[in-house]
Amino acid sequence: MIAWVLVGGRLVDSPLLAALPRPDIVVAADGGARHAALLGMWGVGVRVDVWVGDFDSSAGVFVDAPREVHPAAKDETDAELAIRVARARGATELVLLGAFGGRFDHTLALALLALRLTEREALRVTLTSGDEWGWPLTPASPLSLEVPPGATLSVLAISDLRGLSLGGVRWPLDNADIPLGSGWTVSNEAPGGTVTASLLGGRALLTLLPSLPESV
Repeated sequence: MIAWVLVGGRLVDSPLLAALPRPDIVVAADGGARHAALLGMWGVGVRVDVWVGDFDSSAGVFVDAPREVHPAAKDETDAELAIRVARARGATELVLLGAFGGRFDHTLALALLALRLTEREALRVTLTSGDEWGWPLTPASPLSLEVPPGATLSVLAISDLRGLSLGGVRWPLDNADIPLGSGWTVSNEAPGGTVTASLLGGRALLTLLPSLPESV
């Protein structure tokens, strides 16, 4: 069951958004609800099923959806609350739209949360802002992605990595050990087609910057 979670970062029109499998449920996190109108303008119309948050960043945003209101003083971000709602409704795959851009602390926290959900709860999680994409990579969750030509691809080592294998890129790797925070695996190139990534140990985030038309 696929859930789209609309969060508060940047969202840019992209053909890759139109190619996403349609969701079974859409949950908006506070100001992330503004993305529903943008998606409709781009021909990727969705209906928000639940709108969650403390509503301190949604001034001027109007969405016809039931609200789940929380106090501003709380122990979870609005994005975490929205993800919790999606999971409670049976989501087994999450697409976080608006995941990049905006506040760095929110972006990093969301990426680390995606890693935790992948590693500990076996959820498939995609992070996207249309022009930037990311997927958690753990030993139990190898990746096989169809990548457009000309994309820039990085594997960000969130811990020391053991046995990283990377295929379908200009500079492939086979069973490589990568230290935490290394730039070795940043800014690889993807000629297009299938990219594969796997690990024997550690945690990473695979990010993708597709080559978009200049008009986007």
